[in-house]
Amino acid sequence: MQKNIELMKNNLQNKEKKIFFEELIATEIFETNIAKNFPGTKRFSLEGCDILIPIIKEIIRYSSKSKNKITKIILSMAHRGRLNVLANIMGKNIKEIKNEFKNIFSKNNNIDDVKYHLGYSSIIEYNNKKIKLQLTFNPSHLEIINCVSMGIIKSYIDSSKNDNILPVNIHGDASFSGQGIVQEILNLSQTRGYGINGTIHIVINNQIGFTNSKISDMRSSYYCTDIAKMIQCPIFHVNADNMENAILIIRLAIKYRNLFKKDVFIDLVSYRRHSHNEIDDPYITQPLMYHYIKNHETIQNLYFKTLLMQNILNVQEKENIYKKYQILFNEDNYFVKTYIPSKKNISKITFKRLTINELKKLIFKISNFPKNFNIHSKVKKIYLDRLSMSKGKKKIDWGTAENLAYANILTQGISCRLSGEDIKRGTFSHRHAVIYDQNNEISYIPLKNLSLKQGKFYIYNSILSEEAVLGFEYGYSLNNQNILTIWEAQFGDFVNGAQIIIDQFISSGEKKWQYQSKLVIMLPHGYEGQGPEHSSARIERFLQLSSEKNIKICMPSNSSQIYHLLCEQAFNYIKKPLIIFTPKSLLRHNLACSSLKYFKNNFQLIIDEIDNNIDIKNIKRIIFCSGKIYYDLLEYRNSIKEKNIILIRIEQLYPFPFSNIKKIIIKYYKINNFFWCQEEPKNQGAWIYIQNYFKNKLNLNINYIGRKSSSSPSTGNLNVHKKQQQKIIFSIFNI
Repeated sequence: MQKNIELMKNNLQNKEKKIFFEELIATEIFETNIAKNFPGTKRFSLEGCDILIPIIKEIIRYSSKSKNKITKIILSMAHRGRLNVLANIMGKNIKEIKNEFKNIFSKNNNIDDVKYHLGYSSIIEYNNKKIKLQLTFNPSHLEIINCVSMGIIKSYIDSSKNDNILPVNIHGDASFSGQGIVQEILNLSQTRGYGINGTIHIVINNQIGFTNSKISDMRSSYYCTDIAKMIQCPIFHVNADNMENAILIIRLAIKYRNLFKKDVFIDLVSYRRHSHNEIDDPYITQPLMYHYIKNHETIQNLYFKTLLMQNILNVQEKENIYKKYQILFNEDNYFVKTYIPSKKNISKITFKRLTINELKKLIFKISNFPKNFNIHSKVKKIYLDRLSMSKGKKKIDWGTAENLAYANILTQGISCRLSGEDIKRGTFSHRHAVIYDQNNEISYIPLKNLSLKQGKFYIYNSILSEEAVLGFEYGYSLNNQNILTIWEAQFGDFVNGAQIIIDQFISSGEKKWQYQSKLVIMLPHGYEGQGPEHSSARIERFLQLSSEKNIKICMPSNSSQIYHLLCEQAFNYIKKPLIIFTPKSLLRHNLACSSLKYFKNNFQLIIDEIDNNIDIKNIKRIIFCSGKIYYDLLEYRNSIKEKNIILIRIEQLYPFPFSNIKKIIIKYYKINNFFWCQEEPKNQGAWIYIQNYFKNKLNLNINYIGRKSSSSPSTGNLNVHKKQQQKIIFSIFNI
């Protein structure tokens, strides 16, 4: 690197310099005309860092050279300069952009977001080579898109098994040093499960964040890029008014990234010519800064003077370039010629349900390990128990059912990717998808050794992060329908560390951008007296986000249910994120284990009363519930030999199974005494939604039994927890 910099020469040809200048003019024409045509509207102008457009174009040109293997470039950026990138890089039609300023949106694209969040895909041709371009959609939550784009890129890499994708992330100075997600993403970048062979990072360093320009207020480091030093990558600080130096540096950066497969940063030290969104008056908070900016020449004028002195351009040629792009803008034409990629045909995947013998064979395969493999004694017992299950001697427990689901999916040609903190073993030591030799720590993964034609199985213990990792897995799930992507929280309580991903992408990505995902999120949930940080995955928050069949929310209560849920998600033609509230204490609970015969069926949206000894004619009340509380109720009912109270499990909370509930109501038509029982406080859990569903959709009143409302999910006192739990159970049977 030192040698490259010291020997660097400006050998740019005159032809190239003219191209750079023309690209600067195209950038300026777009901004000034949008401002003129749509005054007083937000556009998040690029002016002050106009150099970004020629830099991105140079990345594309350089990548198109025959010696480079790059065939696809994925851009991620916030709203600053996005409209200009859409016009000048992606080749979006000027008329379409103008219409968006007029709030005229195409009826065919089903996109429902503001113009400066929109993504785009196109194909551009340089040097007789086609390069695919993708600009990812993004919310206004700064820097968050970058973990999602990493997942998208990783999915491409895994599915194609080549290194032909170039990630380019565009940051802002204030957000890059201010947002915690940045550190998480950098931490992901060099790991086995999440690395994407290096990213080119460009920072639009306009030295201000909205109204904050004091470095002593903005950050604690000297440079906005200092956080990137944690991965020991090169950081180039570039004067954004020096066109040619910037080009030389970007070429060096691309060479570095392609050679070492590591990240590289270009800090474009620039300015923001207007206010944050062109509506504010920047003089209110930065009078001196904007006095200087007002009198500062644009890069177009500065570079033209340089080219004029070198006899490369004259005034007439300059005016012709301005005229060319002015005409293109006025005529609603394209600033750059690109092609729209054809959409992929999505074929339906046929799911074969297995016979009991086929299930037994699969359980046998996932329960085996090599000879002379020194397995831990506790894990060996689990595997021996699984062998017993494969012979029909034991019911199938949760861990076996889950591994069986993956085995079924894999042997039918679908790949699986699992990630999360401690996912290989499982937080509660139930999964053991990866086992370790106790003498040499060599690992063995039975799910990778099922058959020669099986799908690929990826499983990664993640960094200790929720936000970046969940965002990554969401991005990963968008690209390939032939892979089931799963993220598991260590405890469901910690999922709110990724609330931005849940709110801005998982629950609303399809509505806003037609992003379709069948990501599975597993959230261990249940009240066992472990306190307010290890009890609740916040069912109520996911239900609040549910609408228009955007997600699926389930709480399976036995091992066959988790098996069916995962298999059906993998082979489902309709892509919707699946939120599963998984148990903790039920993982080895005998009553939650299922016989093999139940693995031949489908996922049950609700599970009716299972006790044939219930006196149907003399039923006193019907109790609806979900999850672990069912077994507490069942065991107490059995202990008191109660035969007049029915227990019904609702396994899918959204979309709510109205037709199934109606059938139950009809079956027990004489009963009009309904209760909902839950462990969570009254203002949490599913109660508010259950009450609404019954009252407004089914025209039925339903009563509540559970903990009283609370600002905290649970008590931290185990004795208090036990008393509360006993009170709930006792109340149900003694009303």
